[in-house]
Amino acid sequence: MNLQELHTLVDYHYWARDRLLDAAERLTPEQFTRDLGNSFPSIRDTLVHIYAAEWIWCSRWQGESPQAMPAPNAFPDVATVRRTWKTHEERMRSVLDGLGEQGVHRTIEYRTTDGQPHAQVFWQMLQHVVNHASYHRGQVTTMIRQLEATPPRSMDLIAFYRERGTARLNA
Repeated sequence: MNLQELHTLVDYHYWARDRLLDAAERLTPEQFTRDLGNSFPSIRDTLVHIYAAEWIWCSRWQGESPQAMPAPNAFPDVATVRRTWKTHEERMRSVLDGLGEQGVHRTIEYRTTDGQPHAQVFWQMLQHVVNHASYHRGQVTTMIRQLEATPPRSMDLIAFYRERGTARLNA
């Protein structure tokens, strides 16, 4: 993968995140935190997991190896999740920009939260972050439907490409 392709993946990732958060904002506080019996109990916990995993990976790229993820109860509402994640987005984009074309092929050493050492090529880790988020966005969409609330607008990659293509044609 090259730097431009990774920028496109990151653009897609945050475009989809915003659609998901827009749908979550329409939930009541009780719906947001209700235990629905999924991989992570609630919509809030799943959203925080997506953000926290991204935060951990970004920390690893900057030479840190966090030993724990942020606690979901530190995020009482969607506004807190959105604000924290938007701030973190700047950090993610800065790391990507700072690597440059050659840096995206760099192998980065890190430790997992349980202390196990690993090394991986940056672009593979970034692809993982986006793929991981896609998986959990699907879970959140299902949870929103379980609550009989309005699900997010399509977050499919092809919808992103179509929207981008239309924007370019109209520019």
